[in-house]
Amino acid sequence: MTYSVFIEVRFWLLVLFSLILPFGIYWLLLVKRAISPFSVLLFGIVLVVIAGIDVYLLRTLSSEAKLNHSLAADQLFNSELSIAFYLLPAMAAGIGINLVSHILIRHLTEAEQRFEQEHSKR
Repeated sequence: MTYSVFIEVRFWLLVLFSLILPFGIYWLLLVKRAISPFSVLLFGIVLVVIAGIDVYLLRTLSSEAKLNHSLAADQLFNSELSIAFYLLPAMAAGIGINLVSHILIRHLTEAEQRFEQEHSKR
């Protein structure tokens, strides 16, 4: 029997963390009519963490595919095609960072406005 990385739990975790969870979060953010800033911040942090998990899983599966003699795994994880897999975590991290920075910028803008109002009364 030949060993394949496609039957490993790590491969299915990669699918979960690369596709299902991020696109589920994107969908939820798009369909919500009202969402708290804390929830947006939390989703942003989760997307950055998901991106980190993705990169870890891609690296471990890639190193395992090198040791494996499966042609499909080798072509998928050790070829030029594997670079495309890193676009999904990059997108998740980029969107997550933008969400976090949006909340921080909004908070700082409001804090500056409060500061100006308090000091303009004096």
